[in-house]
Formats: sequence, structure tokens, C-alpha cells
Amino acid sequence: MSARGCTVLVMPLLPLTLNAMLSFRLCPSPCLCYDSSDLVDCRSRGLLWVPPSVPHGTWLLDLSGNKLTEVRTRSFKGLWSLKILLMSNNSIQSLQPQFLERLDLSFNQLHWLPQDFSQSLSSLLELRLDHNQLHHLDSTSLGDFENLRKLDLSYNRIRTIDVRAFCSLSQLNLLSLQGNRLNVLTDGLLSRQQGLEVLLLSHNNISVIETMALAPLRSLTLLGLQGNQLEHIKFRTFLQLQTTSTHLQMSFNPWSCDCELHRVFSKIQHVRHLHVEDYRNIICHTPAQQAGNSLASLGSQLCMAETASVLVITATVTLAVIGALVKAEHNRKNKPTVSDTESQR
Repeated sequence: MSARGCTVLVMPLLPLTLNAMLSFRLCPSPCLCYDSSDLVDCRSRGLLWVPPSVPHGTWLLDLSGNKLTEVRTRSFKGLWSLKILLMSNNSIQSLQPQFLERLDLSFNQLHWLPQDFSQSLSSLLELRLDHNQLHHLDSTSLGDFENLRKLDLSYNRIRTIDVRAFCSLSQLNLLSLQGNRLNVLTDGLLSRQQGLEVLLLSHNNISVIETMALAPLRSLTLLGLQGNQLEHIKFRTFLQLQTTSTHLQMSFNPWSCDCELHRVFSKIQHVRHLHVEDYRNIICHTPAQQAGNSLASLGSQLCMAETASVLVITATVTLAVIGALVKAEHNRKNKPTVSDTESQR
């Protein structure tokens, strides 16, 4: 009786155990699962939400090219091993991410980042937010990314960044802000990025780089500034880059070519750890007589022309002063005296 009783107790548990095992390994019907490496491929399946029953052992989930509009934490319930989440080319406007090492949210519709965006992502190493609709970065959204190595914010609409927005990103190696609408690279923005190796700022509207903006970047190997609104630069700004070797990309700016600009680039060229990769593509935008010429081809001619202009102006002023003195002396001599006036009377 006791044996039979045990059998009765055990039998109902078998379906539950079997169902639990199946739910652990079953693959969502629209997706492809690769058991050997625990990869789940749900790319371009027309999905409106994260499919249920993703295997619990999955460490890479690819949801790119679907129609997702929001992502909730409950969508990934039980995926304790998930490290890489790819969700590019969706229509995501809001999200509640979870514990990951790599997150791809490129080509979505994000207009802003939640204040608690980084709280559950403290182990994230790589974050892609390029090709969204972000306008501003504040100091709260990125606050817990203490382990982040790569951050791609390119091709958004970012005009302003809080000076403390990147304060917690002390491990950052690569920061891409190219293709945004930044006007100024401000002092203090990169104060904690001593380990930053690649800084991409091309195709913004940057016209001013403040003097100490680059000073903290002790490991910088590449600085991309092509396609901005730079007309002049200060040598001191780049002299603050105390690195082993930094390559500068500075073409496609509306440079105003004069003797001072020639001197600045000449000085930069003679600093051993600074290398202007595209120096021969530094093209003059103004003045009109130099437009279209490369700064390298004009060289010291700019300073010679400036010196000649100064000499001409000096000579002109000198002659004008001498002429005025001669005229004054002539008038003084021809001015009638008091005795001459009385004699005439």
C-alpha cells in the first residue's frame, strides 16, 4: 500500500517536471536557437514584442529588425545568463533594460534616456545608442556605467550635454559623438576619461574647443574633428594633450587662413606626440583670395603677405604723419605775427 501510495504521489509530478525542462530549452517558434552556444536569432521576424519561452540559458538574443516599440524588464524574466542583447532597427521609444554586458539599441526612436537607465546595467561593457533621436544628455541617465568601455551616441540630435554626464564613465576607451549638433567642447566634460583612447566628434557644429577641454585625456590616440565649424584653433588647447601619440583629423572645416592659423598648425606639427593626419586637406574657406587652397600649399606666404600688409600700413601711416607735420610747420611759418599785423595798420 505504501509503495503504491508513493507511486501515486510521484506520477503527478512527472508532467510538471517535464514541462519545466521543456520550457527551459524550448525555442520560440519564430526564432532560431543554437543549443551548442545558446544563441537565439529572432532577427527580422516582424515581432511586436519579445517572444515568450526564450531558453533560460541564452546569453545572446538578437531581436534586430523587428517592430518593437518598448522593452520591459518582465520580457526577460528568467534569462539569468543573458549577456548580449541586440535590438537595432526597431521602433523602441521606451525601455527598462536589465543586467547585460553588451546592449545594442541603434536605429530606434529613443528621444530621451530614463533617469534610472543605467541602474540595472552596472556591468555593461558596450552600449550602442547611435541613430536615435536623442537631443540632450543629463547627469543621471549614465550614472552607473562604471564598467563601460565603448559608448556610441553618433548620429543623434544632441545639442547639449551636462558637464557631469560622463563623470562615472572612468573606464571608457571609445566615445563616439559624431553626427550630432554640438557647438562647443567644454572644459570639464571629459574630466574623468583619462583612459579614453578614441574620441570621435566629426560632423557636428563645433566652433569652439575650450582651452582645458582635452587636458584630462592622457591615453588619447585618435581625435576626430572633421566636418565641424572650426575657423581657428589655439595651440595651447592641443598642447594640453599630454599623450604618447595622438592622431588628429581636422579636415572639412571652414578654416580662416591667416598667419596665426599657419603658426598654430606649424607648432602642432613640431610636437612629437601630435600628428595631423589630414594636414594637406586643411582647405581655406576665407579670405576670398585664399578660398579653395590648402593651408599646406600656402605655408609661410600667409605670414609674408601679412608682414607686407603691416609694412604698407605702417609706411602709409608714417607718410601721413610726416605730411601732417610738414603742413603744420608750413602753416606755422606762413601765419602772420602780431608785429606784421600792426605794421599793416
